[in-house]
Amino acid sequence: MSSGIRNTGREESRLSRRDFMRRGAVGAAAAAAGSTATGTASAQTTHTVDMTDALVFDPDQLTIAPGDTVVWENVGSVGHSVTAYEDEIPEEAEYFASGGFDSEQAARNAYPEGDIPGGESFEHTFEVEGEYGYFCIPHESAGMVASLTVGEGGGGGTPTGGGGPSIPPVPGSARTLALATIFGLLSTLGLAYFFMRYGGNYADEEG
Repeated sequence: MSSGIRNTGREESRLSRRDFMRRGAVGAAAAAAGSTATGTASAQTTHTVDMTDALVFDPDQLTIAPGDTVVWENVGSVGHSVTAYEDEIPEEAEYFASGGFDSEQAARNAYPEGDIPGGESFEHTFEVEGEYGYFCIPHESAGMVASLTVGEGGGGGTPTGGGGPSIPPVPGSARTLALATIFGLLSTLGLAYFFMRYGGNYADEEG
């Protein structure tokens, strides 16, 4: 009778240990997914450039990451345009200009079509790395020109979706640390299972 009770206890112990390992594996997988999601969430941001009555783009130099979006907001009362210099953008890049024009000359010829009145905005998403130069058509001669750089390591701005501070990019070292932590957790679970499985049944086996 005592032997039967002891065997039942071992079976329950094995079930408990399997459940322990299963929960640990699920937890590790969730941690890995969370680490990946954090990296993804920081990948795309929105940057804002103000167009002012002082006839400037603020800031007039900006560095962003591929996939980021720039929003030009007219914060004054004077109308402006955002018009790319056709020979100052990467060859593979999509041309951009307020009004949706596909060339610099078309934008110049059509102005004031493409004008951005006070309180309105224009946005463009940059996918191709490189240097971009742009200007305001009516105020180009006043020096209202600017540039931006698209490249890995660009950051700052507001997370896509608007509102609140930006989510800083997750550096590669942090992802490596997360993976090392997960590996350590799995190793610890394996050792715990080993000692629980083989380290505590001597008294039962001698009985």
